[in-house]
Order: sequence, then structure tokens, then C-alpha cells
Amino acid sequence: MKFAVKAWSNGKARAGILQLGNCPSPMETPALLLSTRKGLPHFISPDLLPSLPSPDSHLFQVSPLHFLEGLSPKTISKIGGLNQMLGLPDYGFAAVSRDSLQSIPEHSSTNKTGASFETRCGRFLIKPVEYVEMISSMRPNIWATLADEVPAWVSEKRNKASVDRTVRWLDECIALNSAGGAVFGSIVGGSNVDERERCAREVTMRNVSGYWIGGFGLGESMEERPALLNAVIDILHEEKPRLICGLGLPEEVLQGVSAGIDLFDSDYVYHVTLEGFALTFPPSGVDICASEFHPSYDGGERTKINLRATIYRKDTSPIVENCSCYTCQNHTKAYVNHLLNVHEMLAQILLDIHNTHHYLQFFKSIREAIRTGEFEQFRRRFVESRRERDPLAEANDHAVAAVAAPV
Repeated sequence: MKFAVKAWSNGKARAGILQLGNCPSPMETPALLLSTRKGLPHFISPDLLPSLPSPDSHLFQVSPLHFLEGLSPKTISKIGGLNQMLGLPDYGFAAVSRDSLQSIPEHSSTNKTGASFETRCGRFLIKPVEYVEMISSMRPNIWATLADEVPAWVSEKRNKASVDRTVRWLDECIALNSAGGAVFGSIVGGSNVDERERCAREVTMRNVSGYWIGGFGLGESMEERPALLNAVIDILHEEKPRLICGLGLPEEVLQGVSAGIDLFDSDYVYHVTLEGFALTFPPSGVDICASEFHPSYDGGERTKINLRATIYRKDTSPIVENCSCYTCQNHTKAYVNHLLNVHEMLAQILLDIHNTHHYLQFFKSIREAIRTGEFEQFRRRFVESRRERDPLAEANDHAVAAVAAPV
């Protein structure tokens, strides 16, 4: 893996280039990691992946926890790792232990030898040696060391213990590593600035290729998040990439970019798609005119539209005019509305293609704003545009965020 920062804007926001060994084209950052289940996007089949923007869509997030059921690590290793097993030799994979579709790790302080995770096949205790074994079999391009994440409301004692364990597991994972790939040191600390700083200092003293910043999206408020992010970022080495979990909404992504984050692992697109919504906000941040605003009772707003709504039953226009995604180029709102209301799985496939394409365009606009030195103006304009919405529409957004949040 090679990483280089190419542009800065408004202090910490930065645009860079990430080159992974097996990927023919470098990827620009800030970038979105596509959420997957066992290595593949939730609704998009491999034959439809080329319809997404390239190479922006060539970096996937995968959780090793998903492979606790099914194929054994030895079998995956014999096949040749995830790339060979999935038939995606030109795609990059970033392995992170957190599975935000299930739950955060067990909060009990009794499991000192490993992290306890709730999975689809029960609760499992994962020790560093077992975790590294799974990583070795998958052979991802990037992998984060095992972390003990805790929500914002735990006690100071529990928070301190989580940092101690995460640092100890970091040393064990590095010592056991035989898989290669870029090792990202995990940084936790909950809602305590001092603990986050302590963890960040410990990680920077180790031989890691980058940083995975965990423990966000677990109960902290938007207002307290900048201080927590800055406490970590100010300590990290500038030449190494930073990956974060838990920041999914567009405003949260902009908050992370403003702090200096390069890579985002987000389930936002998955949850929006699952609920039958299509993203419609302008990726460039330029507000849409009032004539294009749909009142909330018809299923629409400035951020996304609910394609289950009856108003779209006879709407023969694409989801977003001039959108170049496969769905908008070939299908109408009426068709997707029909598919949703008859519970046809093609509805989620078409929605996921559009929503992923749309969100990748949003990241492209962020990079352009950084390169032109206007990121702060872009961020302010975008947030203000999103706030000028109907209260019921805003409640919809919070509902999606609540569904996306771990329990």
C-alpha cells in the first residue's frame, strides 16, 4: 500500500492518493468503503459492480466476524483469499472487526483475553491469535487490529480498560501477523479526550501503516465529536492514512473530513436502501430550487425520497434527472415503486446502485472542494442546505440514523 497527501484545505481537510498492490488504478481520498456482507455489497451482484464509478467503488469493507459461520479460514486460505474466492482480483478489501449491523462488543470487563462479539450464529469470544488467523486466510489489503470499543456512556474505569486492552491486542496482532497487508492500528477511548490521546500516542509508537479510529457512532453527540476527533488527529503522523467507523450521514462525513479523515466505513447507504429511500441531495452541495422541493407528505424532501409513496406510482421520470447511474439511465420511479410494493428484491438492487453511485459522487465533490481550497465553504453550504427542510423530513433522517446505529 502507498499513500500520499496531495492537497490541503482549511487546515486539516486533505485529499490524497491511495494505491493498493492489486488494484490497477489508484483511489482518491477522502473515499467511501463500500459496506459488504461476506465480502460483497449487500444488494449488488458482482456482474453489476462495473456499473459503479471506477475506481471509486473498488474498495470494500469486510468484517471477519461474518466468516465465523460457513467457510473455515483454512478453506478460504486454500482458495487464495477473498479476492480469489469472490472473483474480484482488481478490488481492494479493508478488514475491520466491527460489525455495525449486529452490535458493538460486549461491555463486560470479564473477557480480558479477547473481544466478545454478537454474531448471527451466537456470541463469540475472539482472541488475537484467532483474529489474526482469519486475517491471514482472507489476505485483505488493509486490516485493523482487534479493538475493544465501548459506547459513550461507560464508566471511566471501563473506558481506561478498553484502551489498555486495545493497545495490548495491538502488540499481539503485530507480533502474530504473517499475512502481510497494511496493518492499521486501532484507536479507541470512548468519549474521554485524555484516553483517546493516550491510545493515539501508544499506536503512533508502533510500526503500523495507518490508523483505524473506532468507538464513534456509539452515543456521542455531534457537538462533542470534533474535540474527540481533533484530540486523536493532532497526534497521528500526517503521512499515514486514517480510517474511521461510525460516521455515516453526510454531515458526519463532512465533520470527519474537516478533522482530517481519509477513509470512511459507512452503512448509511445500506440502511437508506433497505428502507426504500433514494438519495436525491445535490452531491455538489448547491441547493436545489424551491420548485423541486416535495412536501414531506408525498414521500419526498431535499435529502432523499421515499419511493414506496403512492405519488410515484405513475411517475415516469428517473430518480434524479441527469444522474448517470445504471438505474436512472434505464428505469423510472414508477418501476422502482412497483418493485418495492410487490416486495421484489430487484427494487433493493436498483436502489443500491443509485444510492451508492450518488454517495460516491458526494465524495467526489468533497475531493474537488479540497483541491480548490474551498472545503469549508462547501461544508457550510451543504449543511445549511440540509437544515432548510420540513421537520417531518428531518425526523425521517434521524430515524434512518437510529436504525443504522448499533444497539
